[in-house]
Amino acid sequence: MKEVAVVRNFAVLALLLAFLIVLPAARADQANQATRVTFSQAVQIPGRVLPAGTYWFILPENVSEHYEVRILNADQTMVYATVFTTNAERAQTTSHGSFTFAERGSSQAPALVTWFYPGNTTGHEFLYPKQVQKEIAKDKRDTVVAGD
Repeated sequence: MKEVAVVRNFAVLALLLAFLIVLPAARADQANQATRVTFSQAVQIPGRVLPAGTYWFILPENVSEHYEVRILNADQTMVYATVFTTNAERAQTTSHGSFTFAERGSSQAPALVTWFYPGNTTGHEFLYPKQVQKEIAKDKRDTVVAGD
């Protein structure tokens, strides 16, 4: 049993290191908070699972619609998803963006829980269906800082 826990902890550490290595964020405009991110493995978002790859997270130009996050492909020619969010708060700003993931177990992709743009204390918490939200609330969470 102890060996399983060690292997699991090693796997989680390896996953986090993979995210840290490949998560450089390229910021564009403060208004739309455009952030480029590369995931080294599949990631769950509300309504679907994104395969490993590079994506852009962008807010609509209209500030009154900043409860939506648009997720586009690497060259911004295709929208993979428009997902709803609610405000999330963090105690301090940082010079880097960050993403929080819920570990869903070995058979499921980690679920994206929050996204914070650099310099902001208010971020975006992704809204999942109630049953999924309950499951995610029980899962261990890991925050990954996106470097510049």
